[in-house]
Amino acid sequence: MTESLDLTKPLQDAIAEAEELIANAPFIRTDADRLEGYDYLAGRIRMAMQTAFDYDLDRPIFINPTHQFSRQGLDNPDAIYFHANLREGVTYVVRGRRGTSADLSFQVMGGAYSADSAATSLMAFDDRELDVADDGTYEFTYVAEPGAKTLIVREVFCDWDSEERGTITIERPDTIDQPAKALTRETLAKKYEVAARSLTGSILTWFEFPKWFQYKEPVNTLTAPQSTPGGLASQRSSIGHYELAEDQAMIISVPRCDDCTYQAAQIGSDWYASTDYETHQTSLTKAQAETDPDGVIRFVVAERPPYDGKPVANWLETTGHRTGSMMLRWQQLTRDLTQDADGPTIQVVPLADVPQHLPHTTPLTTEEYAARIAARQRSVARRMIS
Repeated sequence: MTESLDLTKPLQDAIAEAEELIANAPFIRTDADRLEGYDYLAGRIRMAMQTAFDYDLDRPIFINPTHQFSRQGLDNPDAIYFHANLREGVTYVVRGRRGTSADLSFQVMGGAYSADSAATSLMAFDDRELDVADDGTYEFTYVAEPGAKTLIVREVFCDWDSEERGTITIERPDTIDQPAKALTRETLAKKYEVAARSLTGSILTWFEFPKWFQYKEPVNTLTAPQSTPGGLASQRSSIGHYELAEDQAMIISVPRCDDCTYQAAQIGSDWYASTDYETHQTSLTKAQAETDPDGVIRFVVAERPPYDGKPVANWLETTGHRTGSMMLRWQQLTRDLTQDADGPTIQVVPLADVPQHLPHTTPLTTEEYAARIAARQRSVARRMIS
């Protein structure tokens, strides 16, 4: 029994350290914030265990460490994230079937995000560069270049109701027919140590990351569309952070862009993670949002129903978060964006004044809004990996 405890002690110590980090986070204001932090911690533990114990450079697989039960890095509610670990100089074969999602992208990263620096993007492309057969299947070979550590795949959905997931696998031709190495105490000990470092490292990383980007901007503003840090060549984003009183609302106005397959807005928590996008409307794509006759999508960020006490289609719920992160994304662009033609503008107004700023908006009934939430839950259940 003592031997087993010694084996897991690094992880036990890391969980205790992580709990201290969560309990003393500088942005905690309420008991609800603290409870959310402990829920966030559970996701970090889950991610650390999966990342460490699924790691096998001889038998690579795609794992999904970020989802509705393990949120991190202002994760996109519209995306499924996969990653596979790489070894320099090794040949990999990636096979899949293209689903009908708005975007499927691939990125090779050197290193990982840390509390001190961002990861380096070595290569990035999307499915437009794949040779996709009539039946949707594709295959490509990649020889891991110097510095290559991870292959990241993002499958992003614009229309949650109709778009379907694809499939994807990765293998090493030189090891695919070989059995796994026998399990040893040394291997297990290393995995528990890796999980321990990953746990505390990820919490510290996502505490610092928004300070480099979102929180460099003035509150209640969004940047001009720009290349996403560490992101893809055909992707642009606009970032910021908000602070709203319960009787205030923020109206984000952005032209609908039809020169990309995917456009969306999202708000997140001070944990730099998505908030509940299953049972609340905390994100919207251009397919889910209403576009006004002038071609502009007007999102309303507010705690309470913003139209004389009634919900509207473009309401982004703050779910009790008076402060948090914001991000707008455009993906698979066929042209670059400019602030004048494509960028967002923001107004912070009294909640009671929202109707006069939304002349083309018709409020929804309680039943209509509940139907939107039910559709979100069904779509997430169908799409996501838990």
